[in-house]
Amino acid sequence: MSVPGSQPRTGRHPDAVRALSRSLLALGQLARHTQPQDMLHQALQTLQALVPFDSAWWGEMSAGDVHTSPRNWLHGSMGLSQSFAQEWNELSAVDEFARQSMSRLGVVIRERDVTGDIAEHAKVLAFSERHGLYHCMALTAELPHSGLLFFVSVYRPQTRTEFTDEETVLFGEFVVHLLQHWHHRLQALQSDSPSRPWDSFALAEPSGDLLFAGLRISLALGEAHPGWAGTRLPTAVVQGLARAPCTVAVGKACRLRMEPCGSLVAISIASRHPKSPLAPRELSAAMLYAQGRSHKDIAATLGLTPATVRTYLRTAYAALGVSNKLELVAALRTA
Repeated sequence: MSVPGSQPRTGRHPDAVRALSRSLLALGQLARHTQPQDMLHQALQTLQALVPFDSAWWGEMSAGDVHTSPRNWLHGSMGLSQSFAQEWNELSAVDEFARQSMSRLGVVIRERDVTGDIAEHAKVLAFSERHGLYHCMALTAELPHSGLLFFVSVYRPQTRTEFTDEETVLFGEFVVHLLQHWHHRLQALQSDSPSRPWDSFALAEPSGDLLFAGLRISLALGEAHPGWAGTRLPTAVVQGLARAPCTVAVGKACRLRMEPCGSLVAISIASRHPKSPLAPRELSAAMLYAQGRSHKDIAATLGLTPATVRTYLRTAYAALGVSNKLELVAALRTA
């Protein structure tokens, strides 16, 4: 997996290089020895020693399109209130900083990179003041094969200095390594469970807290449980975790299969058919298209070219035997 890293270039002090080296070595140790449910939080503590910040937010999100707003599905945080993600979801459509980060995958964005003719929305200003988000720095990248984006965003209040060019480089390098370690950890965990497409796969603690959830399974949970905020499974689904291996009905048209996965529980959408007619990438593209996403948006989310997206959609239409988007939506419920 490669993630573009177009960070500002600057003459780096030898001390900064040594600090980065020590941090990456510590990150490698975390990735190998820390429990998966603790890995991201401890990694951000390591980052905080390298690039000091007062608060941070990380997790998974979907970028949205002209019909739907961006949405955070899973998150962790340091120094922020429990309502932070829910508050952000309510104003995500007007958050220009987040939009810029999601449109420039793999590139570190700071608050001064998005200043210009566009005035910051009043809701975003109030949100930032409420949570002390004055100096901001973020990197967003594709979480491979999940249909979702992975992000890390760190903040300082007005009383602190802004993030320097050197800190921007250090942050970008660290987060790229963190994403690669996290992806490899998820791959190892998924290999212990039944083979399922990534976007239809999730990992949860026995308590119901989610470590990972792909786009398709997140959409299924959201459709069956309106108002579901992500991060923790709905109560009705949590009750099934202790019975794993088992299947649990979610809404009228979906069942989830639960299997023990070490100390965690692997969750996947139980197909009504022995094998989906679509490959995982084709299914992800079709799911996003059914939501109203454009070819360009789908390409950016999945790390493909628009031409490849069009090829996948033609294949999906033919494999599912449909001729329009309404038929596609209906067919995907059982694909």
